[in-house]
Amino acid sequence: MKCGVFIVDNPAVHAHPYTFPMQLRFTNELIEWRGPAPFYFIQTPPDITAEIKVIAAAKTYGWGVLHTYVTINTTQWKTALIPKDGAYLVPIKNAIRLPEKLELGQRVDVRLSFDF
Repeated sequence: MKCGVFIVDNPAVHAHPYTFPMQLRFTNELIEWRGPAPFYFIQTPPDITAEIKVIAAAKTYGWGVLHTYVTINTTQWKTALIPKDGAYLVPIKNAIRLPEKLELGQRVDVRLSFDF
């Protein structure tokens, strides 16, 4: 992993110095989106969303998706945060959810790691 100082200078956000790799931690409820198949997510809270938006100003690709490493308990995997309704959704696959015994409505501790 590379380390360095990263400054976002974007009129839409304040300029912030960040050192990468960078980690953000939060706790929120596991939610479900019902489509053709159920999908599970944990939504970022407003304070974490604000931090992610600053990072995304330089790291995002395409339609706002942002790659990150997610850690829940001792399980870590790489995924992409999905922007939705002004926040980001952390996708939780059944391959993670079931072994970690995560239930709908359960408050889950999440660590996001970003690097360049």
